[in-house]
Amino acid sequence: MYIAMNRFKVALGSEQEFEQLWTSRDTHLKDVPGFVEFHLLRGPKKDDHVLYSSHTIWTNHAAFEGWTKSEAFRAAHRNAGGGTRSLYLGHPEFEGFEVIQTVK
Repeated sequence: MYIAMNRFKVALGSEQEFEQLWTSRDTHLKDVPGFVEFHLLRGPKKDDHVLYSSHTIWTNHAAFEGWTKSEAFRAAHRNAGGGTRSLYLGHPEFEGFEVIQTVK
């Protein structure tokens, strides 16, 4: 499995708008080969932001790479950042992880 995460520093006072933006959008993920699940995570509150992370699980790294080159990816990101840059402090930070161990 492969986990793809983006970390977002959301400006204080913009949390509700950020969450509404993410929870109401069409991710275009459900029909992508190799997609397992998606989570939007709210993290700790800091002096000037709240940390959020998008957390997507894929069957393997190749499936994630396929997503990034797909029409579904382009559709999901078509309006990214348009008019919403004021919600964020800086750019999202991508982190990708190969799963070594899973305990259920």
